[in-house]
Amino acid sequence: MKQVVAIVKPFLAERILDALRRAPLEAVHVREVKGMGRQKNYLNEYAESEYAEAFLPKVEITAWVEDARSEEVIRQMVETARTGRMGDGKIFVMSAEHVEAGLGL
Repeated sequence: MKQVVAIVKPFLAERILDALRRAPLEAVHVREVKGMGRQKNYLNEYAESEYAEAFLPKVEITAWVEDARSEEVIRQMVETARTGRMGDGKIFVMSAEHVEAGLGL
């Protein structure tokens, strides 16, 4: 099983979730986060602005998917979220070694 974490701009989150509605996912979690990536260097050019060194709002989508279907899910996320502009987001893929179901959570 793979854990796929996509950190994207807020307006892209709904698009991704819509695209994944029919995907073969075991589970999905969504949360609002703040952070910065390479665009930090761009923001530093405007040191006088209120946005310099600021964390930007993002949405983190974490999905768990079977190994055989992970490439399909990742491809769908990338195709949906890529605008070609700075700050589109990142996708991280980790192996989930052990998954325990049925804990009543």
